[in-house]
Amino acid sequence: MMLANVTRRLLAELKTEGCWEGHLSSSALATTVAVFALAQVNPQAHADAIRRGLQWLAKDQNPDGGWGDAPGSPSNLSTTLLCWSAWSLADAPLSCRRTIDQAEAYVVRNAGSLRPEAIAAAVIRFYGNDRTFSAPILTVCALAGRLGKGSLAWQTVPQLPFELSVLPHQVFKWLRLPVVSYAIPALIAIGLVRHQLGTARWSLGMELRNQITPRALKVLTGIQPESGGFLEATPLTSFVVMSLAAAGQANHPVTVQGTQFLVASMREDGSWPIDTHLATWVTTLAVQALSLNVDSGLNIRDPDPLPPEPKGKIRPWLLAQQHRAEHRFTHAAPGGWAWTPRSGGVPDADDTAGVLLALRRLGTIDPQTRQAATAGITWLLDLQNADGGMPTFCRGWGKLPFDRSCPDITAHALRALAEWRLDVNGWLQGRVDSAVQHGVAYLRRTQRGDGSWCPLWFGNQHAPQHENLTYGTAQVVTGLRALADRGVGDLTPLIQTGGRWLLDTQHASGGWGGGGGTTPTIEETALALGALAGGTPASEAALQKAVTWLKETTQDGTVFPPSSIGLYFASLWYHEKLYPIIFMVAALRQLESNLGGGARDRI
Repeated sequence: MMLANVTRRLLAELKTEGCWEGHLSSSALATTVAVFALAQVNPQAHADAIRRGLQWLAKDQNPDGGWGDAPGSPSNLSTTLLCWSAWSLADAPLSCRRTIDQAEAYVVRNAGSLRPEAIAAAVIRFYGNDRTFSAPILTVCALAGRLGKGSLAWQTVPQLPFELSVLPHQVFKWLRLPVVSYAIPALIAIGLVRHQLGTARWSLGMELRNQITPRALKVLTGIQPESGGFLEATPLTSFVVMSLAAAGQANHPVTVQGTQFLVASMREDGSWPIDTHLATWVTTLAVQALSLNVDSGLNIRDPDPLPPEPKGKIRPWLLAQQHRAEHRFTHAAPGGWAWTPRSGGVPDADDTAGVLLALRRLGTIDPQTRQAATAGITWLLDLQNADGGMPTFCRGWGKLPFDRSCPDITAHALRALAEWRLDVNGWLQGRVDSAVQHGVAYLRRTQRGDGSWCPLWFGNQHAPQHENLTYGTAQVVTGLRALADRGVGDLTPLIQTGGRWLLDTQHASGGWGGGGGTTPTIEETALALGALAGGTPASEAALQKAVTWLKETTQDGTVFPPSSIGLYFASLWYHEKLYPIIFMVAALRQLESNLGGGARDRI
């Protein structure tokens, strides 16, 4: 009954055009920077949006006076500093005075004081050498007057070297830029406003930046997508818009288009999400979940729940999204897929692997699909780092956390490569074999002593260092098991040690959190259950406890409260309403394939 219920719910979310769109949580951080950006552009023209955004923020404030990234998330200093700064936009009514006072008290408790040097030190200490987010946060604080007046307010804001953006993109990965590869728009805009407002006296460096500014703005114009939203991300776009407007570029085409994107992205309740949507990503996950083991010949009660008509629409919808030219933002080669069909998306390894796996499950492989898959496989092979792991966007950067190779994406990509190996020519098969060999070696090296793996774009807000070892270990074990099924080496020791870690961290209630001692969630429990059910050392009692926990928590597969396990750009937390549903379908179908007779009735 539970599997039937959750499957029906997932199918009900399928849109008529042949995709799942999902729904991202509203975000205090996205909302506050969008409001701030609109105020920098034209506070009168956007007065209603600013008012509604501030009202939403007041309602979303946590009891401790701070804000988290998503509703229900624990407060953090970064988001609270941004929200506190947003209240400087206008004279706050008396009804909001308590909101501001509580926010200031939170900042004092977590930064030591409201003094500019204390705020800057706390922000920089948290983000370290990565200026991708520390520079934008301090820029907002400076523009809001929270760091002092005039040029003095900018003394604690790092000067990003926006002048480097005019160099050939091929040299970027060798320059040791203080921001990650996807943050070039912020590098330019925030570097420019810091230069314009924070330079107190003439210097040779100042003159050089003055001369380069028009060329840097031309670069920024060239990488802005048609939608106006950089990466479809409200935070990144807001930082660009507010910085350009404050630097005297309120009428620049980039500012105008970015403002239009922000206005169009506002929700009815006055909030903004971190991104437009993750339609491609959740569609590929849904297809894989619903079609689990369809091509394996396993005896599943409902082998293919996808109706023929929508199934026939999904494949052309996915094929139409493949990037067929060099991407003007990251300069990624043709062949990859992004997380969204919108123009602000950027090709990445996880979504490309996801599409390749989904295409395998959407009917007979025709020439068009094989051609697209061959290009996608080549794209992944060219992306693989020298260490054998897969980065997210760009090969070889690897100096800052979100540019490095990571185990979960590597396992996902290796699984996609292995599944398509026999459908490509002999020369490409050789490349696939070599990539898989090096990728498995990378996974061996990155497995921790306790048997776990740590992911990159997922975390747990209540675990040490916010790591989500359950997500990482479950995804790697699932990928390795798929490779083993296709005869790739002796992966049994890796799979077994990963499986044992999952068993050892199962909560007494039967569920899983992000690691030992964390509160269980639907998402993490389903991921762990699916990995263990696929063929790891797990007792039937442990699996049944997990099923019982899911059954009780979701009211037999009818309610699915999401948890913020997703990490977006610059470590922003989010939840996606389809994650618990998709992960449950995948886990229960995997479990069903391994159960016989009356045991299936338990799910």
